[in-house]
Amino acid sequence: MNKQKESAVKQAEKSESENGQSQNPKNVGGDYFADFDFGKVKVDMREMLKSGVHFGHQKARKNPKMGEYIFTTKSGINIIDLEKSAQKMEEASQFISKIISEGQELLLVGTKKQSKKLVKSLARRLVLPFVTERWLGGTFTNFKNISTRTKFLRDGEEKMKKGEFSQYTKFEQMKISEELKKLEEKMGGIKTMTKLPMAIFVASLVEDNLAVQEAIRKNIPIIALADTNVDPSEIDYPIPANDDAVSSLKTMLAYIGKAVEEGKSLQAKAKSEIPK
Repeated sequence: MNKQKESAVKQAEKSESENGQSQNPKNVGGDYFADFDFGKVKVDMREMLKSGVHFGHQKARKNPKMGEYIFTTKSGINIIDLEKSAQKMEEASQFISKIISEGQELLLVGTKKQSKKLVKSLARRLVLPFVTERWLGGTFTNFKNISTRTKFLRDGEEKMKKGEFSQYTKFEQMKISEELKKLEEKMGGIKTMTKLPMAIFVASLVEDNLAVQEAIRKNIPIIALADTNVDPSEIDYPIPANDDAVSSLKTMLAYIGKAVEEGKSLQAKAKSEIPK
């Protein structure tokens, strides 16, 4: 992040803190979405402004294909058009709610330093698969092999809980435990994903480019935050937004969470209306 944007980002995050934007201040540094009230969330340009969603990168780093989403340039920094951010978020939210209401799965991906804890927190709160560590090559394109390993992890953890490894020596049990721990670190977020997701949400198009390319190859729709330095042309639902500031990420991820919650409510309602 360049110095000018970094300064703008810090100011936005200071403003967030001073104005009490966090709904659960006890969890700011850790499980942020654990007790989050999505019922109070509404896509709002003023909230985006306070959170610094509009701060892009330096003018020199602008990707020409992001031109339509840039409102102006101030002090050498591209300023994102928040009206378009809100519009694109609404479009993405409708799509997310639809697939969730149909019982489909959304995979959350955020390996960037600023986003990984927030993405993991959101995924755990909503019971969604996630990737916040290194993307494993072949997660989509070689899913058969990946699913074999995740099944091994699920089965191993279940056997461990039931004490089925007690017949082995302590050394063998230790080795099994270590292997399962390593697998959990690598693919714990996707261990319940038994088929390819209906769609993927990406918090950073630069850091998570491999996931994006695999999704494109498998025709999996992509929803992604798009900062001013990226090419959004291959993204199905690009959402113009600052992907560097934690304050911006909190706001945009809360909108994604709101869409998922609405989808789940629609799914539950549909199930309740089925004649018994």
